[in-house]
Amino acid sequence: MYRPLQLFIGLRYTRAKRRNHFISFISLTSMLGIALGVTALITVLSVMNGFETELRQRILGMTSHATISGYGQPLTRWQGLSDIADTHPEVLGSAPYIQKEGMLVHGQEVNGSILRGILPQQEPKVSSVGEDMLHGSLDDLQAGEFRIILGVDLARILGVMPGDKVTLVTPSANVTPAGVMPRMKRFTVSGIFEVGMYEYDSAMALIHLDDARRLFRMDDAVTGLRLKLDDMFRAPLVSRELAERLPGIYQVRDWTQYHANFFRAIKTEKTVMFVILLLIVAVAAFNIVSTLVMVVTDKTTDIAILRTLGATPRSILGIFMVQGTVIGFIGTVLGLAGGVALALNVETIVPAIEQLLGQKFLPADVYYISDLPSELHWDDVAKITAVSFLISVVATIYPALRASRTQPAESLRYE
Repeated sequence: MYRPLQLFIGLRYTRAKRRNHFISFISLTSMLGIALGVTALITVLSVMNGFETELRQRILGMTSHATISGYGQPLTRWQGLSDIADTHPEVLGSAPYIQKEGMLVHGQEVNGSILRGILPQQEPKVSSVGEDMLHGSLDDLQAGEFRIILGVDLARILGVMPGDKVTLVTPSANVTPAGVMPRMKRFTVSGIFEVGMYEYDSAMALIHLDDARRLFRMDDAVTGLRLKLDDMFRAPLVSRELAERLPGIYQVRDWTQYHANFFRAIKTEKTVMFVILLLIVAVAAFNIVSTLVMVVTDKTTDIAILRTLGATPRSILGIFMVQGTVIGFIGTVLGLAGGVALALNVETIVPAIEQLLGQKFLPADVYYISDLPSELHWDDVAKITAVSFLISVVATIYPALRASRTQPAESLRYE
């Protein structure tokens, strides 16, 4: 009447109230363990995805998706190269830049800095620094006025505010009757920015491109061109295509090359966290093994009767695999629902817990990312669900095999 027989009996064993309540308790803890493991995996990987995205956006706020530069020499005739790059369908904008190093001096404070000469009108095409201004704007940089915009930490180190004067000392030198003297120029601080990355906030300074040319004697040359792409993840492919289009020999690099080690470390950390948290699911799977072993022992008589009625060892194997698989399936589904719900609401739940406890988990004065970002990737969810369910199914094999090898005569001898 019931087909398949293994599914019917396996589900009935799962629903039945057992004489041994300890077995029922272990079955429940197995489900909850799998659910907890799946929930933790989905939530933690979503938070790590959120942090990776946040860091990538902050890094790319100052670092362009791709750059075009000369081999060991300044880039000349950059306007023509810019026109060629702009014709690529995936290039949204381009802007020239000059990048050098120098020392900024204010009173008794001295700090090394990275100087970047930019065109204020074109810079928004390739970076978001204009949106991260705390004081002033990029338009305050006027050619010939020798104004400078500093990162917030650099300004704090030097102890300056908008309107103050700083002295820039460059590595190049002037030959004078008194000897070789370093080139120095006074700049007026016209703005302060904060992109949220200490690497840039503590060392980056922006000046007008024409002022940088005069200061470093570069005439009409620039260090290179910065590009913004439609899809940052296609930057390596677009860079290769641009290198083939450009007339002459140029160096085309993308953002993955500038920060390859950093993002490789994040990827490795995600993989390690996945393996570590998967151990929670593995522990719950061992509970399934112990549960089914005890069930098989408890149902020895039933198995023997089924065998005498014509059930094959394969049928007995299927019955107990169904029972263990149901436990794993329910736990995985509960974990999937809990993990997705938690990952989608982390940014709301965490502030509520912080307010309830009166404590900030990520203080803004310590961490540059003071909120807990979350970004749910459905491919991660599918991978976690599949692996967790597979572990649950594998855990049922040994107890089910043990049940299938039960000998009816031996089991019913003393009944």
